[in-house]
Amino acid sequence: METQRVDLDQPIWNLSTFTGRLQYYAWITNPLLSIQSESTLFSAKDLVQKYRAGTEPPGTTVTQIRRAQQLYLSAFHPDTGELQNVIGRMSFQVPGGMVLIGAMTTFYRSNIAVIFWQWANQSFNALVNYTNRNAAADISKKQLGFAYISATSCALVTALGLKAVLSQRASPIHQRFVPFAAVCASNMVNIPLMRQSEIQNGVVVTDEDNNPVTKSKYAAFKGIGQVVFSRIVICSPSMVLLPFLMEKLEKTAFMVRYGRYVNAPFQILLSGLSSITVDKLKIIDSEAYEEVKSKYGDNIPKKLYFNKGL
Repeated sequence: METQRVDLDQPIWNLSTFTGRLQYYAWITNPLLSIQSESTLFSAKDLVQKYRAGTEPPGTTVTQIRRAQQLYLSAFHPDTGELQNVIGRMSFQVPGGMVLIGAMTTFYRSNIAVIFWQWANQSFNALVNYTNRNAAADISKKQLGFAYISATSCALVTALGLKAVLSQRASPIHQRFVPFAAVCASNMVNIPLMRQSEIQNGVVVTDEDNNPVTKSKYAAFKGIGQVVFSRIVICSPSMVLLPFLMEKLEKTAFMVRYGRYVNAPFQILLSGLSSITVDKLKIIDSEAYEEVKSKYGDNIPKKLYFNKGL
């Protein structure tokens, strides 16, 4: 009996709904995917490519091809098809972010600790931003270096400046929010600078059939803005709730006695395609709209799609 084929270009879940998008991104960002070997990942890529060409091994099941697709989507860049470095993959965000958030919310009292952990966090962010950039928009090493230095400087100025002010005028609980303020400020600098070529040149937008239509600066601005907002939201639960929780726990008898040894591990444990309408394109990015109009005439699609990055 012949196994029913699946269309790998059609999402398993309905991505027009929040629940569908949540299921999809939970599927491809599962932290366990970050510990798969390169040989396993390349085997998955090979199977996906063979399946698309109709040359997969006889007896390949839907379960096998979906697993291969999950591995492929988690580890290979959607634009270039190249294997991403493991630290920059979105599947590594949970374990990597847990360590950094836990450390930043624990070691915030000394300037040396603030400097080190903000630098470590910005180095991690820079690698993630570069790994998940829109590869159709190139960026030079000079631009990368400027973005990295600017974001790190912004984080340090924010963190050290707030620390100096709050240490004299605010309660200890307010001082615990210094790392979160630094993360928010640096994200607003790091991501736009790391992807500045997209802002300058625009990103490729496609129609529903994934055919390239034009380049749009509006799509670049929208995509980068969405990424900045989502990065801040992602770290908010841990960095906003942890200060209140730790302020209470550190007063318990157990933490008073053993806090020196368990504080950092405890905090680490606790922190555990976009679209644009053509109507907006016409108003905000008229040059791109005219190119769309010249290609489609009176049959202009209502929506265009682009890779906003992660």
